[in-house]
Amino acid sequence: MLKLQPISLRERVDAIDLMRGFSLFGILLINMLAFHTPLSYIDPYKWFSGNMDQTIFTGLDIFVQASFYPLFSMLFGYGLMMQFLRAQDYGQPFMPVAVKRLLILLAFGIVHAFLIWYGDILITYALMGLLLIGMLRLPPAWLLGLGVLLYTLPHLMFTVIMFLAVTVDPNIYIGYQEAEQSVAAYQSGNFAEIFSRRLTDWYYVNNPFSFIIFTVTILPLMMIGAAAAKWRMIEQVAAKKKVWLVLAAGSLMAGLLLKSTPYLFDKNYAYQYVQEMFGGPLVSIGYAGIIALLSLNLNFMKALSPLIKAGRMSMTIYITQSIIATTIFYSFGLGLYGQVDLLTGTLIAVGIFVVQLIFAELWFSKFKRGPIEMIWRRWTYGNNFEKSNNSKR
Repeated sequence: MLKLQPISLRERVDAIDLMRGFSLFGILLINMLAFHTPLSYIDPYKWFSGNMDQTIFTGLDIFVQASFYPLFSMLFGYGLMMQFLRAQDYGQPFMPVAVKRLLILLAFGIVHAFLIWYGDILITYALMGLLLIGMLRLPPAWLLGLGVLLYTLPHLMFTVIMFLAVTVDPNIYIGYQEAEQSVAAYQSGNFAEIFSRRLTDWYYVNNPFSFIIFTVTILPLMMIGAAAAKWRMIEQVAAKKKVWLVLAAGSLMAGLLLKSTPYLFDKNYAYQYVQEMFGGPLVSIGYAGIIALLSLNLNFMKALSPLIKAGRMSMTIYITQSIIATTIFYSFGLGLYGQVDLLTGTLIAVGIFVVQLIFAELWFSKFKRGPIEMIWRRWTYGNNFEKSNNSKR
């Protein structure tokens, strides 16, 4: 009996991989702020001084911040639905393989979060994915509708609460002591001190309230992506061109307007919440629409081939970004944490990603998957992984 195998290159959709590669660049640009500064404990509107750093932060804040993890989350749901539909086509059970894949992803996330960098997102993706797989049989309209409701209702409630709270205290929380401790540990601490600080920072970002926020943010975005996959939105871009044009233009304009609210009105945490939770996903949909439409141009896709390859090895790219960045900024490497300005940090991020694109191009000249993806898939599919790889060469 034929067993489910990993998706072959013939079955991959280049536009999806291009969106993933694009997302990885945006995620690195924002993560870089947390790699070299105690971002969780500062007021970013006041921390970055100087006209150049303020200009860069404004650009990142409006065009990048909270606009790339939503895209990646929707693509995660899209990919999970593609695997589910593929299993149905083969007449094979999907749940055992999906659970195994997500548990392995969870293990990678635990290693990443506690031994490399506290800002890990893989744990959240794995847990939300486990919730999503129970919904994949729902009709796409149900997935979309429930996803939108699950997202908008809680965030609207939290927004109202925050605007009420702003009338009492409009100041963004600044953890002076925590920021100093982070600088001391990451810049010059030993392994035990870095581990302890990493654990503290991880819990600060992933406390029970934050987990609720992640659940009503990441899970519905995955549901929306899964609905789009059932409608084959990316595979059938040409046939759905008008829909993509409306999504690209409408979402991008509305999203950028919402993301500009702290600069148009007031730089407090209520407008910051509106910016991130409502503006961010809309901008990401706009970016997805632009990429989807441009993917119809073969010359465009050929020119961005390295970015497509990076998207095919997204876990390798994501984890190695953390390894490279922590080596640059933590004490076991160059110890530059807290010592670089935003311009330097951003240029370092661009440099890292360029190196990763070169690596992806060279790696795919010999192999067909990223190194971490090869390990992940081998643990998931066993011997079928080797058979699938051999059939592609």
